Amino acid sequence: MLKEFREFALKGNVVDLAVGIVIGAAFSAIVNSLVGDIIMPIIGAITGGLDFSNYFTGLSKAVTEHNLADAKKQGAVLAWGSFLTLTINFLIIAFVLFMVIRAMNTLKRKEAAAPAVPPKPTREEELLTEIRDLLKKS
Repeated sequence: MLKEFREFALKGNVVDLAVGIVIGAAFSAIVNSLVGDIIMPIIGAITGGLDFSNYFTGLSKAVTEHNLADAKKQGAVLAWGSFLTLTINFLIIAFVLFMVIRAMNTLKRKEAAAPAVPPKPTREEELLTEIRDLLKKS
């Protein structure tokens, strides 16, 4: 059973999947930083510092605070601003991933369309070519 598991775990597909997950997690951190540290501050500057993540609707009369964290302590709230922020982040991340995959596919197509370089002739072929050329001269 251990031998079967080792064969399964070391198959190319499983290893490739594991590498893909690790790279995907690292790429996710980069894209999240792009969204949170670059794109969202620009959107905030354009909209006058508007931050949707603190918008909510209190679901009970006990909620009187204007800050989401404090309002949650007072009672049930509908944090629609947080949902909206996460939805915007998802759309931005999905668009960035789409652009990266599109660029990779374009590069793959260019590589496939590029003419293949003919292989260098072997030593035998070179010798046969020389013999042929010598026979033509004589």
